[in-house]
Amino acid sequence: MLSFAEEIYLLALDDVTGKIVITSKEVVLNSVLIGAVLSELSFMGRIDNDAENLYILNTDATDSLVLDEVLDVLRESGKTAVSLSRCLQALLPKSKDVEQLVLKELICKGILKQVNEKLFWFFPSRRYPIIDNVEITDVERRLRNLVLSNEIPDPRDAVLVSLVNACGLFSEILSSRELRRCEGRIEEISKYDMVCQKINELIRQVQDFSNIPPFV
Repeated sequence: MLSFAEEIYLLALDDVTGKIVITSKEVVLNSVLIGAVLSELSFMGRIDNDAENLYILNTDATDSLVLDEVLDVLRESGKTAVSLSRCLQALLPKSKDVEQLVLKELICKGILKQVNEKLFWFFPSRRYPIIDNVEITDVERRLRNLVLSNEIPDPRDAVLVSLVNACGLFSEILSSRELRRCEGRIEEISKYDMVCQKINELIRQVQDFSNIPPFV
């Protein structure tokens, strides 16, 4: 099973060019990847949260470098409870590292491949096309079936809907007519997850990530 972060990253990639399709990547995708990792840790019982705070329950190492990257920051904070908004802000400087580790895991699983190129025969560039569309097709089908129906979402799918909505990626999955038809349904499901609500606030509010202080 793919993690939330892996599913979001695959949805954010153009499956042919291997380039990110999200505009304002530094703000949107990076914030959502951090939220995706926190959501994964929550399902593992490593953290918990309410509407305002995140509670750190267990920071022992896992078998995932992506999860351990975030757990290390939580452990170093020396706290057992922090403001959820403050936690997201403090983790944002790690978002590029998280992205690279997600890429590494997807390549190791044989889902993505790295292609090295040169732009104008000089400047190096990389892209990550999808090797087999099975995984991404499965994710898209699950999301389509859920938001276009009246089914009660299971907890993991509700979180994924919230993350995808925060990225604005439903326009890549649904036709414009379908999107208009189920906007209310998507917003309703997205309200189930408090971490994603804070991510949306953060995307709107954060102007400069370079001077975010450590936990206080």
